[in-house]
Amino acid sequence: ILTILGNSAVLATAVKRSSLLKSPELLTVNLAVADMGMALSMYPLAIASAWNHAWLGGDASCVYYALMGFLFGVCSMMTLCAMAVIRLLLTNSSKSNSNRITKNTVCILIAFIWLYSLLWAILPLVGWGYYGPEPFGISCTIAWSKFHNSSNGFSFILSMFLLCTVLPALTIVACYLGIAWKVHKAYQEIQNIDRIPNAAKLEKKLTLMAVLISVGFLSSWTPYAAASFWSIFNSSDSLQPVVTLLPCLFAKSSTAYNPFIYYVFSKTFRCEVKKLQCCCAWRVHYFSSDSSAENRVSTLWGG
Repeated sequence: ILTILGNSAVLATAVKRSSLLKSPELLTVNLAVADMGMALSMYPLAIASAWNHAWLGGDASCVYYALMGFLFGVCSMMTLCAMAVIRLLLTNSSKSNSNRITKNTVCILIAFIWLYSLLWAILPLVGWGYYGPEPFGISCTIAWSKFHNSSNGFSFILSMFLLCTVLPALTIVACYLGIAWKVHKAYQEIQNIDRIPNAAKLEKKLTLMAVLISVGFLSSWTPYAAASFWSIFNSSDSLQPVVTLLPCLFAKSSTAYNPFIYYVFSKTFRCEVKKLQCCCAWRVHYFSSDSSAENRVSTLWGG
């Protein structure tokens, strides 16, 4: 519910301000789309399976669930990586050079991210890697236990780990460390904090927001990655079901954090959300008053 409501507000704000959106903000919209896609395509099936105490739908729904999770998970990771790289480029370039990152450039980058994610999600369907149930039995993902059972599973998981997890994560960390060093040096040159330009303060706030989004995503998925790697080198039976379940639930919660971060750091987003709230409240009041008027008319005719 939090994921759908929060990211719906992000998308509604983006649609309303479409003509005013800057090119890097399109990546924020793409991240909201990925979070919404994960919530709508996966969570209802997982919730129903949890109430059923067993996976619903058999092998077909298991493959579907794992494919959707892998697709949207890789898309989110690569989007965060692209956000970090673009933020670094904007921080290290002049205003004239920063204008070269146009909306068309970012749209091409977003298309590449989706194609890259789709490619990795389809690979297990064509024979490289496997999808399978989680150890606790009410969710599906990559078959981590196949790592030591076959060379096929070994090569897929190792390649996926390097190209979809390690390299993007290292890129994100390196970019934000570079930005932090750049900001630190810039602030050292300005002795009086009152003389810091508003543009520099805004840049610092945007960078902090992007860092928190990345930290929230990586922190949410780290326990799941640790449990998955345990099952790679050890039997899944060595872990209690709750030990494998809780990291999975914590990882899924990553889709709900970002709108709250936007609300805290973005004044524009706060104003748009308040306008949406006022609009929704006015509509509820209008329809409720309209229905009460109809009730009075029907009562009058009935009398």
